[in-house]
Amino acid sequence: MDTPGMRVQELNPAKLTLLFLRQFRMSKVAAGQTVMLVTDLQTRRAYVQAAFAAADELGADIYEMCVNSIPSWTRVGVATVGKCKGTLEAAKAADLIVVFHVPLFTRWLKDVMVAGVRVLMIIDGPDDLEQLIAPPGLREAVLYAHKVLEAAREVRVTSPAGTDFTYRCGGYPVMSQYGFADEPGHFDHWGGGHVHTFPNEGSANGTVVFQPGDIVILPYCRYVQDPVRVQVRDGFITAIEGGLDAKLMKDWLNDNKADAEDRDPFAVSHLGWGLNPQALWYGIALNGDEPERSRAAARTFPGNFLFSTGPNTQGGGNRATRGHYDVPMRDCTVVIDGTTVIEAGRLVDPRMVVQRVAH
Repeated sequence: MDTPGMRVQELNPAKLTLLFLRQFRMSKVAAGQTVMLVTDLQTRRAYVQAAFAAADELGADIYEMCVNSIPSWTRVGVATVGKCKGTLEAAKAADLIVVFHVPLFTRWLKDVMVAGVRVLMIIDGPDDLEQLIAPPGLREAVLYAHKVLEAAREVRVTSPAGTDFTYRCGGYPVMSQYGFADEPGHFDHWGGGHVHTFPNEGSANGTVVFQPGDIVILPYCRYVQDPVRVQVRDGFITAIEGGLDAKLMKDWLNDNKADAEDRDPFAVSHLGWGLNPQALWYGIALNGDEPERSRAAARTFPGNFLFSTGPNTQGGGNRATRGHYDVPMRDCTVVIDGTTVIEAGRLVDPRMVVQRVAH
């Protein structure tokens, strides 16, 4: 039965297996490999069935491990694997782990990646899986952007709304996703297509202004309605000014402080940009504000600059706070060591531009 107010699924459910088969081929699933599904109590059973059928078609062995927790969109870093005896060892023995909730900022994810396991996260709706599956050339464009960011030492971000923000990088690794997990130790997100890194500690300074149409994709799923002016000094937010959106941001970050002196939620976290031409900025307007419809697309649409706060453990840092805020911003100009890579929200380096595929 359809839920009132929700957009009806347009994808023929029978096509799911074909989509998973395509995805598994891109992720180099082959005969003799072991695929481990990490599910939870909310995982769509149709996804499990499609994964089983696709792996069977490719001659791979596959099984499901359902964890006794439901990591939510706002509760990142939940250790779903490793608490029960033997689960981490089983995960390390797999060739590919397909996880149906967010494993980021967890110890177990780091451990399995170090062991060379490929990890694919699937957390978006069926229509979005079809829309966002990686088009030809996306992997190459993302890996090129990865090298550009890896060589970067200073980044400046400006916008007509008033953003003028700089940071230095090189102290943390660059992370990139292109929509499939094809290499040992690589984590990816079906629908991915972006690069990011964490700024060097204490190096982020300036003003960041969210404008109407920017997206607060974590912890909320909403377009920014009124301007938010954020002041950053030496890597930490020192002021948040504005109306409703500013209040939402301040309250969330304050409520996630471990104690009155905790500044970690206000630290600048991962920063980067999107390259996936299949991702649509206007998805929330089109499909509604259910997070499942926007988890990948809101982060990966081409030319957005992603500003975030809080944890940095995924990059090897020590901040494990839940005060995480993700804001993909439109219309920004991004200059890396004096070279413009994004101008007013448009990718200008032709090697980062990928053609959209119609569905």
